[in-house]
Amino acid sequence: MDILELELDKEVDLNPEPQGELTLQVAALPKDTNQDRDILGGWVVSQMDLAAEVTARKIADGRVATVAIHQLTFIRPIEVGDMVCCYTNVTSIGSSSIHIDVEVWVRPAAGQHSHKVTEGTFVFVAIDDNRRTRRIR
Repeated sequence: MDILELELDKEVDLNPEPQGELTLQVAALPKDTNQDRDILGGWVVSQMDLAAEVTARKIADGRVATVAIHQLTFIRPIEVGDMVCCYTNVTSIGSSSIHIDVEVWVRPAAGQHSHKVTEGTFVFVAIDDNRRTRRIR
């Protein structure tokens, strides 16, 4: 085990089961890759943000905006054809903000066992039609 693996073991929850509610599933396609056919990290973050936004909208009962992403850690790569599954878990709700942990697990196209590939915490605020912060009811 190298130093990077030891550091990841300290900082990343490597639970064998997803935590939270399955909120989004999407296949990783060739269009989501760089020139070396690796799935882009930015594409993965976008899927995580979409999943967290679905959850935040339900809680806020309306419009929300992403204001922060904390502790995003990539554990394993995603391959073309993998089914990307985003699980969300609300960790706190403030007067206008919502913190949501998002885990991404993949079901490989090759039929191997599912495994976690990344996790992070997304923070949203409820906003009104003028894009001003509003209280959550």
